[in-house]
Amino acid sequence: MTLARRHRKFVWLAGIAALIAALVALAWFWRGQAHPPSDADDPQQVALGRQVYADYCASCHGVHLEGQPDWRRRKPDGHLPAPPHDYHGHTWRHPDVDLFGMVKEGMAAYAAPGYQTDMKGYAGVLTDAQIWAVIAFIKSSWPPEFRTYQSKITKGAQPRGE
Repeated sequence: MTLARRHRKFVWLAGIAALIAALVALAWFWRGQAHPPSDADDPQQVALGRQVYADYCASCHGVHLEGQPDWRRRKPDGHLPAPPHDYHGHTWRHPDVDLFGMVKEGMAAYAAPGYQTDMKGYAGVLTDAQIWAVIAFIKSSWPPEFRTYQSKITKGAQPRGE
Protein backbone atom coordinates (compact mmCIF):
# COMPACT_ATOMS: atom_id res chain seq x y z
CA MET A 1 0.00 0.00 0.00
CA THR A 2 1.43 3.36 -0.95
CA LEU A 3 1.95 6.17 1.54
CA ALA A 4 -0.71 8.32 -0.17
CA ARG A 5 -3.22 5.49 0.01
CA ARG A 6 -2.52 4.90 3.73
CA HIS A 7 -2.92 8.61 4.37
CA ARG A 8 -6.32 8.68 2.62
CA LYS A 9 -7.45 5.66 4.61
CA PHE A 10 -6.33 7.30 7.87
CA VAL A 11 -8.13 10.55 7.00
CA TRP A 12 -11.26 8.62 6.09
CA LEU A 13 -11.22 6.65 9.38
CA ALA A 14 -10.54 9.83 11.39
CA GLY A 15 -13.50 11.48 9.68
CA ILE A 16 -15.79 8.60 10.61
CA ALA A 17 -14.59 8.71 14.23
CA ALA A 18 -15.24 12.47 14.37
CA LEU A 19 -18.73 11.97 12.93
CA ILE A 20 -19.54 9.31 15.52
CA ALA A 21 -18.29 11.56 18.34
CA ALA A 22 -20.40 14.44 17.04
CA LEU A 23 -23.52 12.23 16.85
CA VAL A 24 -23.01 11.05 20.44
CA ALA A 25 -22.62 14.64 21.65
CA LEU A 26 -25.71 15.66 19.69
CA ALA A 27 -27.72 12.81 21.24
CA TRP A 28 -26.80 14.06 24.74
CA PHE A 29 -27.80 17.58 23.75
CA TRP A 30 -31.15 16.46 22.32
CA ARG A 31 -31.94 14.49 25.47
CA GLY A 32 -31.48 17.71 27.49
CA GLN A 33 -28.46 16.36 29.33
CA ALA A 34 -25.48 18.49 28.43
CA HIS A 35 -23.70 16.95 31.41
CA PRO A 36 -23.71 13.26 32.26
CA PRO A 37 -26.16 12.35 35.01
CA SER A 38 -25.11 12.06 38.59
CA ASP A 39 -22.90 9.12 39.54
CA ALA A 40 -22.98 8.22 43.22
CA ASP A 41 -20.02 5.89 42.62
CA ASP A 42 -17.77 8.67 41.28
CA PRO A 43 -15.69 9.86 44.27
CA GLN A 44 -14.78 13.17 42.61
CA GLN A 45 -18.37 14.03 41.73
CA VAL A 46 -19.56 13.02 45.21
CA ALA A 47 -16.83 15.15 46.86
CA LEU A 48 -17.82 18.17 44.79
CA GLY A 49 -21.48 17.52 45.62
CA ARG A 50 -20.71 17.26 49.34
CA GLN A 51 -19.07 20.71 49.27
CA VAL A 52 -21.81 22.34 47.17
CA TYR A 53 -24.48 20.77 49.39
CA ALA A 54 -22.74 22.12 52.51
CA ASP A 55 -22.54 25.60 50.96
CA TYR A 56 -26.04 25.85 49.46
CA CYS A 57 -28.38 23.12 50.75
CA ALA A 58 -27.49 22.10 54.31
CA SER A 59 -28.92 25.23 55.92
CA CYS A 60 -32.43 24.02 54.98
CA HIS A 61 -32.09 20.29 54.29
CA GLY A 62 -29.75 19.55 57.19
CA VAL A 63 -26.04 18.89 57.50
CA HIS A 64 -26.74 15.15 57.51
CA LEU A 65 -29.52 15.26 54.85
CA GLU A 66 -32.07 14.98 57.68
CA GLY A 67 -34.40 17.80 56.59
CA GLN A 68 -36.27 20.14 58.87
CA PRO A 69 -38.32 18.91 61.84
CA ASP A 70 -41.94 17.97 61.07
CA TRP A 71 -41.20 18.24 57.36
CA ARG A 72 -44.63 16.83 56.46
CA ARG A 73 -46.57 19.54 58.37
CA ARG A 74 -47.08 22.99 56.94
CA LYS A 75 -45.49 25.95 58.69
CA PRO A 76 -47.60 28.96 59.72
CA ASP A 77 -46.84 30.60 56.36
CA GLY A 78 -48.35 27.59 54.53
CA HIS A 79 -45.02 26.32 53.20
CA LEU A 80 -43.79 22.81 53.87
CA PRO A 81 -40.46 22.52 55.72
CA ALA A 82 -37.49 21.23 53.73
CA PRO A 83 -37.69 17.42 53.44
CA PRO A 84 -34.82 15.08 54.21
CA HIS A 85 -32.72 13.84 51.33
CA ASP A 86 -31.56 10.69 53.07
CA TYR A 87 -33.68 7.56 52.65
CA HIS A 88 -36.20 8.80 55.25
CA GLY A 89 -37.50 11.37 52.77
CA HIS A 90 -38.90 10.93 49.29
CA THR A 91 -36.03 12.20 47.13
CA TRP A 92 -35.20 8.64 46.07
CA ARG A 93 -38.69 8.35 44.52
CA HIS A 94 -37.86 10.94 41.84
CA PRO A 95 -35.86 10.36 38.64
CA ASP A 96 -32.62 12.27 38.14
CA VAL A 97 -34.13 14.50 35.45
CA ASP A 98 -36.76 15.77 37.94
CA LEU A 99 -34.27 16.18 40.80
CA PHE A 100 -32.06 18.21 38.49
CA GLY A 101 -34.98 20.39 37.42
CA MET A 102 -36.19 20.92 40.98
CA VAL A 103 -32.78 22.24 41.97
CA LYS A 104 -32.27 24.30 38.83
CA GLU A 105 -35.80 25.69 38.40
CA GLY A 106 -37.16 25.47 41.94
CA MET A 107 -40.07 23.46 43.30
CA ALA A 108 -42.73 25.82 41.96
CA ALA A 109 -41.91 24.60 38.44
CA TYR A 110 -42.76 21.02 39.50
CA ALA A 111 -45.77 21.59 41.74
CA ALA A 112 -49.40 22.42 41.18
CA PRO A 113 -50.21 26.06 40.38
CA GLY A 114 -50.24 28.20 43.50
CA TYR A 115 -48.02 25.83 45.47
CA GLN A 116 -46.17 27.74 48.20
CA THR A 117 -42.52 26.84 48.59
CA ASP A 118 -39.26 28.13 49.99
CA MET A 119 -37.28 26.06 47.47
CA LYS A 120 -36.00 28.56 44.94
CA GLY A 121 -34.22 27.60 41.77
CA TYR A 122 -30.44 27.72 41.57
CA ALA A 123 -30.10 28.50 37.86
CA GLY A 124 -27.42 31.15 37.55
CA VAL A 125 -26.09 30.27 41.02
CA LEU A 126 -24.94 26.69 40.48
CA THR A 127 -23.60 25.20 37.26
CA ASP A 128 -25.23 22.10 35.81
CA ALA A 129 -22.16 20.11 36.86
CA GLN A 130 -22.55 21.32 40.45
CA ILE A 131 -26.24 20.35 40.48
CA TRP A 132 -25.44 16.86 39.15
CA ALA A 133 -22.73 16.58 41.81
CA VAL A 134 -25.16 17.46 44.62
CA ILE A 135 -27.52 14.77 43.35
CA ALA A 136 -24.63 12.28 43.26
CA PHE A 137 -23.71 13.18 46.85
CA ILE A 138 -27.30 12.74 48.04
CA LYS A 139 -27.67 9.40 46.23
CA SER A 140 -24.37 8.17 47.69
CA SER A 141 -26.00 8.22 51.15
CA TRP A 142 -28.85 5.88 50.24
CA PRO A 143 -28.86 2.13 50.96
CA PRO A 144 -28.33 -0.05 47.85
CA GLU A 145 -32.00 -1.01 47.48
CA PHE A 146 -33.05 2.66 47.40
CA ARG A 147 -30.35 3.45 44.83
CA THR A 148 -31.46 0.51 42.70
CA TYR A 149 -35.10 1.63 42.81
CA GLN A 150 -34.19 5.22 41.94
CA SER A 151 -31.90 4.10 39.13
CA LYS A 152 -34.77 2.14 37.54
CA ILE A 153 -37.15 5.09 37.58
CA THR A 154 -34.37 7.35 36.27
CA LYS A 155 -33.83 5.06 33.28
CA GLY A 156 -37.55 5.13 32.45
CA ALA A 157 -38.01 8.88 32.87
CA GLN A 158 -38.36 11.36 30.03
CA PRO A 159 -37.16 14.95 30.19
CA ARG A 160 -39.98 17.41 30.94
CA GLY A 161 -41.97 18.55 27.97
CA GLU A 162 -41.57 15.34 25.97
